[in-house]
Amino acid sequence: MENEFKKVMSERTDQELIKIVTVERERYNPTAIEAADLEIEKRNIDTAEFEKIKEKATVDKEQKQKVDSNVVGSGTRFINFLIDFFVWLVLASLIIFIIGLFVPVITENQGILTLLVYILFFGSFIGYYAIMEIKFQKTVGKFVTKTKVVTMNGEKPENGEIIARTFCRLIPFDRLSFLVVKNGIHDFLSKTKVVKDTAE
Repeated sequence: MENEFKKVMSERTDQELIKIVTVERERYNPTAIEAADLEIEKRNIDTAEFEKIKEKATVDKEQKQKVDSNVVGSGTRFINFLIDFFVWLVLASLIIFIIGLFVPVITENQGILTLLVYILFFGSFIGYYAIMEIKFQKTVGKFVTKTKVVTMNGEKPENGEIIARTFCRLIPFDRLSFLVVKNGIHDFLSKTKVVKDTAE
């Protein structure tokens, strides 16, 4: 009887095959491993390349496990949210107050004034999270709870990833997603995590 995994393994890249028969071996059943071994033999993959890919995959796996073991729970995330919400509210109120001193309040322009207040509120929200996390990998809340934002493999996120993360916070029900999973919607979409800051 022909191995049912033969076709599947023939479609995998060399790197994927090597990962399957080495660092991910325990995740596959023996028949799949046999098909992967046969495909590796058939392709005559260089053993030097094999060792290099195996080594990199092992390091990546260990790094991911280390990051996953440091991911903080919903309680810490909620504390971060409360602190950051308060800080942002104070910041937004100060900005609106200062701008209000320079912009005359004319009753006929209530619509424009309301629009300006909304722009300042959202602008300060985006600015607070984006600037803090780009510069420090943390907000005031994360400083207090000794946590920080990292990529899936534990590295410092790129500016674009932080900006995407910040805008994803505006998605309705994003805050509620932490009641169900450790990584909420804005983490999932920006491929980031919040972990304990072991450097502190």
